[in-house]
Amino acid sequence: MTGQADLTIIGGGITGLASAYIAAKQGLKVRVLEASKNFGGLLNTFEIGGNRLEYFYHHFFTHDAEIHWLVKELGIEDKLIYKKTTMGTFRNHRLYPFNGVMDLLRFSPISFIGKIRWGVTSLFLGKLANWRNYERVTALEWFYTNAGASATDSLWKPMLDIKFGPYADKIPLSWMIGRLRQRLNSRKSGDERLGYLQGGLDTLLQALLSKLKELNVELINEAPVTAIHFDSDNCIQSVETPKGVWEQGKFLFTIPGPMIARMLPEFTQTQEKLESIKYFGAVCVILETKHKLSDTYWINVADEGYDFGGIIEHTNFIGPEHYQGKHITYLSRYFDVNDKLFQATDKQISDKMIPQLKNIFPDFDLADIENVHVFRTSYAATVCDLNFSARVSNCKTEFGNMYVANMSHIYPDERSVNNSIRVAAEACKIMGMNKVNVPIGASLSAQIGFSND
Repeated sequence: MTGQADLTIIGGGITGLASAYIAAKQGLKVRVLEASKNFGGLLNTFEIGGNRLEYFYHHFFTHDAEIHWLVKELGIEDKLIYKKTTMGTFRNHRLYPFNGVMDLLRFSPISFIGKIRWGVTSLFLGKLANWRNYERVTALEWFYTNAGASATDSLWKPMLDIKFGPYADKIPLSWMIGRLRQRLNSRKSGDERLGYLQGGLDTLLQALLSKLKELNVELINEAPVTAIHFDSDNCIQSVETPKGVWEQGKFLFTIPGPMIARMLPEFTQTQEKLESIKYFGAVCVILETKHKLSDTYWINVADEGYDFGGIIEHTNFIGPEHYQGKHITYLSRYFDVNDKLFQATDKQISDKMIPQLKNIFPDFDLADIENVHVFRTSYAATVCDLNFSARVSNCKTEFGNMYVANMSHIYPDERSVNNSIRVAAEACKIMGMNKVNVPIGASLSAQIGFSND
């Protein structure tokens, strides 16, 4: 055990690292314990085409005030770029552009009345609805009633099936309000502009790690917490890792709830809440090809029978000239941990997904593929069901010096780097830091579990 710390953070993903930065800026002595070899969590990247690329696709929105704040703090503003992007939907064996009113009118799977209802309900949810009023109604139930069957069957149900699989019919409308709020606020005159960093999120991660070292933050990798020890006052006395036992100060846990729950005393409020929240996983098959598949950045696959739900052509966003001329495409799929896909090998996954591209792009030659990369995680997002907010743990727990801030606190918004920074900022406030200057943007994250009551 080395020197004492005012704050020990368990988990070196973006929430943990952003919390460490905010705390260290206020003069606290901070330590970060990370279970794996690399810090960054879902921000991690690999080398491709002489550049870095995320395991799981990422982008920023124009209204993401929190990520803009951190980018400025780290002095990498010149690396942030925004570009117009395009979307499409594959439905009834046909690829439709889906970028504005005219595309909606030409989208034949939805009736004319259904298109009007789709537009009105989307605007209502994205601009006017209060998410707190819709936690007890499922998104599918509300869409069938208000948007109509043709719009729901053609767009909303496939999207929820892609995202949540067996949990699709349990997702509250509140989550959909958070998602639509993001998408609609990033559009101007129908066009969507998304942001990215030159060099990918590795640019952000390396700048942040460098800054933390300047602030004397102790960064300890390959140090998973294996046990939590409590004293007679119901406070954490120490946490145990293969690299030592760490004690004193406050402890902030940013790792998934089930990982924390198994180390806590049973039948306590925090243990029961953390244990009750389920996570689902994600897999991305990344293709390097000689030519692009289409001119579209993001395609939602709304037909049944496909093992991927999204086709994200990254180099239709950040051009192939940044990757030595290589064209890069993600095939994405969310899955339940009980899904047989979870047990499959990387090759089995890619061998199943890749041939299905021929059904969408008949002219695509499989010999055009130069390389394939497969990445997966068991903790891609939380399964948010009805009245989910009641099950989210308070950041300040009943254990005196123990705090929790993780992916569950992003609800009802969508998982993102920006929203993780928002959660980190609110956690620091709850821990007594009174000079947190992170601007509050349009994010709906960190509105649950951060009161001082």
